[in-house]
Amino acid sequence: MKLKVLFFASAMVFLASAASAGAPQGVWLIDGEAAVQIFDCEGMLCGRIVWLQVPNDSEGKLKRDKKNPDSALQHREICGMNVISNLRSTGPDHWDGGRFYNPDSGKTHDVKINLTASDALEARFYEGSSILGETKTLSRVPHGTSTGWC
Repeated sequence: MKLKVLFFASAMVFLASAASAGAPQGVWLIDGEAAVQIFDCEGMLCGRIVWLQVPNDSEGKLKRDKKNPDSALQHREICGMNVISNLRSTGPDHWDGGRFYNPDSGKTHDVKINLTASDALEARFYEGSSILGETKTLSRVPHGTSTGWC
């Protein structure tokens, strides 16, 4: 009985620490060109595009996922598209094992993120080894800012 109580208490402490690991839920600006909303999806982190600096193509129509290798998906609007999936907590302020779909290239990359400050997030996009990748610093969009969202 004591073993069960100890196990249950340990599990609750682990779950509480995972849930309060400073999850970067909210909206983040990437290079001033796009904003991604990061949210919880079944205990992992996911992200969707919620704003584009240039939401329309040269014909004035909303940008579509034209570079997607799956022709059945090339009609999807980029604004509102899920682009981050499966990020798992690997410790306080660190998430790894995720996937990032880049609609600009039609390619999917591995991604890991670190919350470096309450308003700064470092994202590493790579294929295979994180050594061979690109790092971007994302800035948190203040809560309540919603002008021009998708």
